[in-house]
Amino acid sequence: MGDLKTYEQLLRENAELSRRLEEATDTIDAIRTGQVDALVVNDAKAGHQLYTLKTADHSYRLFIEKMNEGAVTLNEDGIILYANSRFASMLDATLSDIVGKVFESFVSDDCQPEFKDAFGMAWNKDMQIEVKICRDSDAVPCQLSLAVLQLDEGLSLSVIVTNLTFQKRIQGLLKENNERLTIANGELEASNHDLQQFASIASHDLQEPLRKILIFSNMIRDRHAKELPPESRKYLDKIISSSQRMRSMASDILNYSSLSTSPHAFDEVNLEAIIAEILDDYELLLQERNAEVLVERLPVLEGNRAQIKQVFQNLISNSIKFSRHDQPPVIRIFCTPTNAPSDGPDEVALYHIVVADNGIGFEKQYHERIFSLFERLNNKDQYEGSGIGLSITRKIIERHHGRISAESTPGKGSRFTISLPVKQPMAVA
Repeated sequence: MGDLKTYEQLLRENAELSRRLEEATDTIDAIRTGQVDALVVNDAKAGHQLYTLKTADHSYRLFIEKMNEGAVTLNEDGIILYANSRFASMLDATLSDIVGKVFESFVSDDCQPEFKDAFGMAWNKDMQIEVKICRDSDAVPCQLSLAVLQLDEGLSLSVIVTNLTFQKRIQGLLKENNERLTIANGELEASNHDLQQFASIASHDLQEPLRKILIFSNMIRDRHAKELPPESRKYLDKIISSSQRMRSMASDILNYSSLSTSPHAFDEVNLEAIIAEILDDYELLLQERNAEVLVERLPVLEGNRAQIKQVFQNLISNSIKFSRHDQPPVIRIFCTPTNAPSDGPDEVALYHIVVADNGIGFEKQYHERIFSLFERLNNKDQYEGSGIGLSITRKIIERHHGRISAESTPGKGSRFTISLPVKQPMAVA
């Protein structure tokens, strides 16, 4: 009975244990928050020993505790000397469950060979690896950044643990979306190819019946015009006019569809020579309309000669077609100063070629619409054309890695600005 402790003794022992536990808790908190820089430990064999941590200054520990990544310090045997709260939360564990354990025990089996290699090499150089850290229910993909840390007791290894779960999820979504995009692009290319084939075949096959309609209609008009009543002649003229417009539209559709399939062939193009050829082709039309074309100095640039010629044919033709009735057309073609590529490596030096006229112009809200397929701003009976010319023009310019814009004021003319690279990119899409 003499060995039994009294109630008062048990109370005193319990109070002493509570005091020690509270002191230990306060000490741990003080170390983690940087309130102390050293500990004196009374060892029964070795006596009093002083333990300090060179990196355990106040700012460092506050930083480690507040960082979003897990932070672990290992000794040469891979035992965890220190871990922050973030690492503990990543494992759904407490710090007491982690400190003193071998870090390797938290690494998934399939990643342990890679971790062992990195752990061995990290003492000589900084390392980064991706492993899976195990917790109760699953494994967390993490990046480990390993670097040597100098302590009073010797070298230790600092390990910053970054949770890659979110990044892996995003990478998975990106991969899935890229696969969907690849499939969609393939379907779109197939669809575009089919549409181009259809447009080409339809436009080509329309030419022959239209040719016959025009031939026989003109034969009737030329040979039997006097025998036809005035109303029949009027209807016949409408048939011929509509057939001509249909033939022009079919030809333009064929040209537009061919732009998507024809290969790129870029060479040096002398714009002055091209304009001279066009004006020679339009000589009779220019004389008939009493038109004046003023051509200033133009550059030599890289491009497809036939397509660039078509661009300026369309623009000059439009300027003549949409001229005012009260004054002859005046068309001015010039080049503004070339911009230098000063805004970064992706900037390209551009020529800015302007085609300006004094024609009927158009409203501001149509500056973009005029480049749409079959877009017409004027009555087809007054101004002939298919409504495809400017669409072809824009498509050619875009295939030359350039751009075209339009500005106009009704009754005061229009101004088209073409921006083309001095040199075409090496890799042509």
